[in-house]
Amino acid sequence: MFNMRIIARIDIKNNFVIKGINLEGLRKVGDPYELITKYYEQGVNEIIIQDSVASLYGRNNLFDFIKSITKEIFIPITLGGGIRSLSDIEKALKSGADKVAINSKALEDPNFIKQASSEFGSSTIVSSIEAKKISDNFWEPYKFCGRERTGINLVDWIKIIQENDCGEILLTSIDHEGTKQGFDLEMINSLYKIIDRPIIISGGCGSLNHLKEVFKEYKDEAIAIASVLHYKILEIDDIKNIINEKNLHT
Repeated sequence: MFNMRIIARIDIKNNFVIKGINLEGLRKVGDPYELITKYYEQGVNEIIIQDSVASLYGRNNLFDFIKSITKEIFIPITLGGGIRSLSDIEKALKSGADKVAINSKALEDPNFIKQASSEFGSSTIVSSIEAKKISDNFWEPYKFCGRERTGINLVDWIKIIQENDCGEILLTSIDHEGTKQGFDLEMINSLYKIIDRPIIISGGCGSLNHLKEVFKEYKDEAIAIASVLHYKILEIDDIKNIINEKNLHT
C-alpha cells in the first residue's frame, strides 16, 4: 500500500510566491492565496508555507496570512521561516498552522527543538534541513535559506535533531532544488538508514518519472513539490493517478 503524502511547497517573499534554482535567482511566480486555493481544490494532502527571507531579517510576516487562508483551507499547513522562539510557535499555531518548520534557529541552538517539542508536542515540530553536497559522502546543512554554511556533517545533524525529538524532517537538497532534474536520491539513500521518523523529500522534481523513482524506494514518506505545480508541468491528479496505479498492483 502506497501512503505517500503529496505536499505543495509555497515559498513567499514580499507577498508573492517565488521560485529559484539552488535557492538563488528567486522569481515571482504567482499570488499565494490563488495558488494555495488551487492546489487545495486539486486535492493536495498538505501545504508548506515558507517566508523565504524571514530568518535573514529576524521576523515572520505570515501570521495574518495564515489566519486568513485557514478560513478556506482545511488540510494540514506547516509554517516556516523566522521561527526563532516559543512565542513564534505559539503565534503560528494560534494563527491556524498545524505545524512549524524550524531550520536556522535550531542550527544555532539545537536544544530549541527539544524545548519546542516539549511545549507543543513533537507532532507540531518539523526540522527543516537545507543541505548541499561538499565532498564524497559529506553533505552540510545551511542556514538562512541556503546562504550561510554551518560546517556540520548532515549525518551528525540528523542524529542531533532526532535526539531532541523533532516530529518530522523536511529534507531539501540545495543542489537539486528548482532544477527539475530529479530528487537527490544519493543524499536520501545515504541518510535513510539513520532516520527514524517521517521524512518530507524536497528539491528537484521535474517529471512523473522523478516521482516514480521516489515511490519505488520511499512509498511511505512524503514529497514536497513546487516548480512542477507552479509552472503547470504536472497536476495533482497526475501524481495521485500514479499512487492509485501502484496500489492496484500491490
